[in-house]
Amino acid sequence: MALTPSTMLPLGTKVPSFALPATDGTIVLDSNFASAPAFLVMFICNHCPYVKHIRDGLAVMARDFANQGVAVVGIMSNNAAQYPDDRPEMMKVEKQDAGWDFPYLYDESQDVAKAYHAACTPDFFLFDGAHKLVYRGQMDDSRPGNNQPVTGRDLRAAVGKVLANEAVDAAQKPSIGCNIKWKPGNEPGWFSRR
Repeated sequence: MALTPSTMLPLGTKVPSFALPATDGTIVLDSNFASAPAFLVMFICNHCPYVKHIRDGLAVMARDFANQGVAVVGIMSNNAAQYPDDRPEMMKVEKQDAGWDFPYLYDESQDVAKAYHAACTPDFFLFDGAHKLVYRGQMDDSRPGNNQPVTGRDLRAAVGKVLANEAVDAAQKPSIGCNIKWKPGNEPGWFSRR
């Protein structure tokens, strides 16, 4: 398990576009969420212990956000050939077992992860109604084994600011987790194993 922090993509970045297959077989585009007051893109996977740690809290948080009109998607970008627990058919099982109501998308080429500079699972990117990045960082301070409760505090605070049309504090803690499992030779130039 490689402990990897978020790259902290520059605030103000426009939503990198995507068109990815969901677990239900549909193709989901970023433009599907153009009218949402906020748009949360999460890079997650099935096997990562950091994602497993927040699994239930993530389901609750995403439902709370959806009830506020926030669009939420999860994207799995790992090399599924090397990590079979992350295969698309297993994503479908995980979505159902975890109670995730948001679309769970498969980035087989890993191009979307590269466009977002996603580095770890979980990695969170929150965009405002103008589709500009206002938050990229941790969900909260909870990590496997640190006995901190999974509350979603940091991410919830950022969403609250966006929905209130207030500026999100630019001092943000990076997310920490397992590195994206890049296909051999597909590692982005900014990626380094830690």
